[in-house]
Amino acid sequence: MLQNSTFLLLSSQVNLGTIIAGAIGLLVGAAIVYVLLHVVRNGKIAQTKKLIDKMKADAENECKALKKEAIVEAKEQELKLRTDFERESKEKRAELQRMEQRLNQKDETLNKKDATLLRRTEEVEELAKTLEKKQREADELVEKLETQHELFVQELEKVAQMTTEEAKSMIIEEVKDDARKEASIYVRNAEQQAKDEADKKAKEIISLAIQRCAVDQSNELTVTTISIPNDDMKARLIGREGRNITALENATGIRLIIDDTPEVVVASGFDPVRREVARRALEKLISDGRIQPTRIEETVDKVKKELDTIIKESGESAVFEMGLFGVHPELIKILGKLKFRTSYGQNVLKHSLEVAHIAGLLAQELGVDVNLAKRGGLLHDIGKAVDFENEGTHIHLGVELAKKYKENRFVINCIESHHGDVEPRCIEAVLVQAADAISGVRPGARKEIETNYVKRLEQLEDIATDFKGVEKAYAIQAGREVRVIVKPEQIDDSKAMFLAKDIAKKIEESMEYPGQIKVNVIRESRSVEYAK
Repeated sequence: MLQNSTFLLLSSQVNLGTIIAGAIGLLVGAAIVYVLLHVVRNGKIAQTKKLIDKMKADAENECKALKKEAIVEAKEQELKLRTDFERESKEKRAELQRMEQRLNQKDETLNKKDATLLRRTEEVEELAKTLEKKQREADELVEKLETQHELFVQELEKVAQMTTEEAKSMIIEEVKDDARKEASIYVRNAEQQAKDEADKKAKEIISLAIQRCAVDQSNELTVTTISIPNDDMKARLIGREGRNITALENATGIRLIIDDTPEVVVASGFDPVRREVARRALEKLISDGRIQPTRIEETVDKVKKELDTIIKESGESAVFEMGLFGVHPELIKILGKLKFRTSYGQNVLKHSLEVAHIAGLLAQELGVDVNLAKRGGLLHDIGKAVDFENEGTHIHLGVELAKKYKENRFVINCIESHHGDVEPRCIEAVLVQAADAISGVRPGARKEIETNYVKRLEQLEDIATDFKGVEKAYAIQAGREVRVIVKPEQIDDSKAMFLAKDIAKKIEESMEYPGQIKVNVIRESRSVEYAK
């Protein structure tokens, strides 16, 4: 047990000694590290001081070099500025010297001019004195002559026993009387000679123009005949319960007369365009063989489109025949409509061509503008192409069309003055007026009765279309019937009956006609759908 205690005591002393030795070692190590750090720090500080000193030295050297360069540059700049200043000063002095020389020259010139002006002023004053002296001498001479003239006139008045004014009046009256007699004789002879020559020349020109314008007389009728291959075709045209012929009449507005005349169908109507549509549609239907209401409507629509092309070609042909250029395309198309328009039984397009020919020939004989005369003659009745569609006279409508399509103002004057409503403002307008009268008074050119008949049919249609709900109206059977097609969505069956009565009453109040007129109101309702 004692050994154990001794062993423990020895172990404790050994551990304590180890700890003390370790602590001393740490202190010695720390002291060594401190010393080393101090040495290193002092070395770096010395090195940094050396670097700073070197940098200061380099900076001072660089500053000295920059200072020297700045001083040199400043001296060079100063020298340059001084040189420029001296050069500019020298130039300014030279300029001032030149200006001074010019001023001196101007002063010398002005002095010379002053001397010249002074000399001329003296000469003018001397001349004025001379003129004044001569003026006084002339006044004295005039005064002396006037005194002598008065004495001479007094002596004459004593001898003639009349005053000067009385003598003047007598001489003037005698001269006037002689002049009037001679002038009246000369004017009367000149007027008679001019009138005789003008009448002779006018007759020659008009006769020559008419002779050179060979235009056929045109007698338009109100019926058109269509040939059919056989009488069996008539039954097909009529259709079951008259459906085919009714559809064709409703689509064209033309009365179809199918009577006992063999192989002939008559289309009756006052509108030549409608008759032409009916004729062409019938010919196509007969050639095709398929005659039914739907096919009839399709054929009529197709024919109307074809007729539009024909109308355009007719207008172009008329313009080409006259040799005119620059006519607006729409105006050419409207002109083509005149092919299917009549006036007093005379085809209006043929009449317009005839007027253009005659006016052009007259203008050629008189030596005025031939193209202007032809243009005015061709377009003078252009308003008749649209007077079915618009309100107003054909002159008013024609002037509006010409202005709309930018025609020449003299052409417009030809249109508005060809019936004498407006004063002609050019010789070509007078020639168009004369040519229109020549074309209209030719024997057989016009039929007054037929025109009145056409106007009565137009009035019938206009009365019917004035009522609300009316879609179309056609005068047929030479005006003995008016067929009115109404809009089914606006007019029902009961209203259709009252509408027929109202139209008949309006016709009785507005028109004069022989016999009676049948008013036939047609209301047709359709439902259309497509299978896809």
